[in-house]
Amino acid sequence: MNRPLLFLDVDGPLNPYAAQPERRPYGYTTLRVPRNDAHQDARGLSSRRRPLRVWLNPEHGQNLLNLGFELCWATTWMGDANRWIAPVLGLPELPFVDFGEVLLRERPDGVHWKTGPLVEYAGGRPFAWVDDEQSDVDQTYVTAHHQGPGLLHHVNPRTGLREDDFRALSDFAQSLDTSRTTR
Repeated sequence: MNRPLLFLDVDGPLNPYAAQPERRPYGYTTLRVPRNDAHQDARGLSSRRRPLRVWLNPEHGQNLLNLGFELCWATTWMGDANRWIAPVLGLPELPFVDFGEVLLRERPDGVHWKTGPLVEYAGGRPFAWVDDEQSDVDQTYVTAHHQGPGLLHHVNPRTGLREDDFRALSDFAQSLDTSRTTR
């Protein structure tokens, strides 16, 4: 039997971007990701933008691998998460959801733009999704459109993944194992 999927967002769960900007959280390391896009100011002068600051906790990689899920990036970083994020966390190259044309496109029904593509990608497989942007509307969508169990787990972008988040994910994975063995 296939393991359940764990869809991983980067900014919020893995990178607590909303933490106090002058204080790197304990246990985290700072990654500076270059922004390759130059932009022009009002005078027409071209300049490079400052690198993006990303805080990552290297221990999270092993914690994620120990949960019993098949990991999959579900982030605007898409494939770049394998280049920048995975090595710091000690993760192998992971598949990613290619959001294509729906990337950052707001929906009139209030469902997050990631939700439909994640349900489609899962194809009925059980999944958990860690993000800092889901809502009850997304859970309602998943319940109505997904054939298997789906856990939408909100992570506070000020703190990122914590011990209680890993426990909730582990409990969900174990509940799936229990439901499979009792059938």
